[in-house]
Amino acid sequence: MRHFDILIAGAGHAGAQAAITLRQLGFSGSIGLIGAEEDLPYERPPLSKEYFAGEKSFDRLLLRPRAFWLDRNIETFTGLRVDTIDVGRKRAGTSRHEFEYGKLIWAAGGTPRLLTCPGANAGNVHVIRQRGDVDRIRAQLDRVSCATIVGGGYIGLEAASVLTKLGKKVVLLEAQKRVLERVAGEQLSQFFEEEHRRHGVDLRTGAGVEAIEIVAETATAVVTREGERIVTDMLIVGIGILPEIGPLASAGAAVGDGVHVDEYCRTSLADIYAIGDCASHINAFANGKRVRLESIQNAHDQAKTVAAHIVGIDSPYDALPWFWSNQFDLKLQTAGISRGHDQTVMRGDPARRSFSILYLRGGRLIALDCVNSVKDYVQGRAHIMSGAVLSPALLANDSIALKDIAST
Repeated sequence: MRHFDILIAGAGHAGAQAAITLRQLGFSGSIGLIGAEEDLPYERPPLSKEYFAGEKSFDRLLLRPRAFWLDRNIETFTGLRVDTIDVGRKRAGTSRHEFEYGKLIWAAGGTPRLLTCPGANAGNVHVIRQRGDVDRIRAQLDRVSCATIVGGGYIGLEAASVLTKLGKKVVLLEAQKRVLERVAGEQLSQFFEEEHRRHGVDLRTGAGVEAIEIVAETATAVVTREGERIVTDMLIVGIGILPEIGPLASAGAAVGDGVHVDEYCRTSLADIYAIGDCASHINAFANGKRVRLESIQNAHDQAKTVAAHIVGIDSPYDALPWFWSNQFDLKLQTAGISRGHDQTVMRGDPARRSFSILYLRGGRLIALDCVNSVKDYVQGRAHIMSGAVLSPALLANDSIALKDIAST
């Protein structure tokens, strides 16, 4: 049985960054990094963007080359998933090996939510979460003229953008009344709905899936809850993820929508941390509420918090959340969390396809969505972090730089 001073379960952005930061901070103990995929740690965001479109090869997605991990004595295990944890004996079990740990960092991320309707297991029904998912989609594209996307979040909209650019006919079904409903305000949702329709996407909101018709294990049509039949050559499902927390929950960890962690990303289990998509934490930028963030920023910053805590540096997690999405020629950059806002300010003109939507609560800027507006994104972040009360009239005047607006 192998022993590691630090065992990391999950080799995505969070797990890889934890290992990297530990070495950067001078940690000299043994580190084991366990990943469920056969590949070394790689970037995930391009999977639904440049990699899907064939614009970026997989070798350019690798976070570090193989030599990096070897040179820093970080032992990587691919194709393994931790499925049991014995807290008392400090052991983590996989299908082939059992490991002893001094401290365990849980960075297992999540698994895509799947459709549960008849036909959902057909061979041309896909998700986008791992390299293999996209490779399977791309392998079938030559036989696809029309595709159906289920879900109007970032993944669904980015996939629609790529498929449209590849010349495919796309139908996008969103069960809620608008796209991006969970993460953005109505003005941004409306803008992206109009953009996708302008590019030829048949985008339908309030449209759920009742069943999938299959012939020879291949999906041929989607039946909506309204009874409409949509002929299709492929389905891509992007309806969120389920946090991968089963082994921690079985071991007695406090869980909800994700495993609960404190400001140092410690779970309720001794010597076990959790970071990334699966970790639920209290966030000052969410008005002090407990949230689970699915972002590279969150993964990296929580990894750094854990690594610092392990080497004796108390640096609580308090980073400003940020996100981004590329669709067509549009770059959306978001900072902060807009939930709970009581006022919105439009800055610029959506017709020019370069604008920002600012979200305020009690006169304070709490979040902003910037479309092709990098300066607003960069300068607005400082206002969110300062918590200053700002004039809505000045914020709306895009002839005044955000950095030049003082608190009232």
